[in-house]
Amino acid sequence: MKKLIFILVIFSTLAFTKVMVNNTSVVILPKSEMLIKGKTNVNSFKCDFNLKQIDNPIPLYYQIKDNKLVFDQAKLVLDNQCFDCGSKAINKDFNKLLKTETYPEIKLHLKEINKTNKKENTVNAKVEIFIAGKTQTYTLPVTIKDEENLCVCGKLKLDITDFGLEAPKKALGLIVVSNEIEINFNLSFGQK
Repeated sequence: MKKLIFILVIFSTLAFTKVMVNNTSVVILPKSEMLIKGKTNVNSFKCDFNLKQIDNPIPLYYQIKDNKLVFDQAKLVLDNQCFDCGSKAINKDFNKLLKTETYPEIKLHLKEINKTNKKENTVNAKVEIFIAGKTQTYTLPVTIKDEENLCVCGKLKLDITDFGLEAPKKALGLIVVSNEIEINFNLSFGQK
């Protein structure tokens, strides 16, 4: 809770400051989780990402502008091959869906964070997502927890057709994957 209060004090203190440039590095801790959930007309599936494959530490360059944290070069690169969907067949289908041969990575760029007035531990994060050569920007609520380390968690629902992807069909079209998927994350960060 002390870290969250400290962050909020910095926001409010610097709200009237024009621009302040900062940089730091963070490390994603092993207890973190990130997964993609999806559904078919028959069942549901989830694909866990192996966060041990992340290139730590992650450098963060940011400015405080108009009561927001604005980030430059805050990137999280996810190798498509590091998703485990529970079986080789589903992993193969997942990588085919993402066009992994041509586009081997999903890239997440954190653009800015705004404090919301709705909940004490919630901020809005603006994120650019690069999948299969296409980019989409989303704003999503993120919950910040202060445990031993800073922890952020949230969910983002997106439509794969926004990225030019077509949901696979199996068993002669009897099994159809939904176009909507959900990205769930629970990331714990430590400072480098």
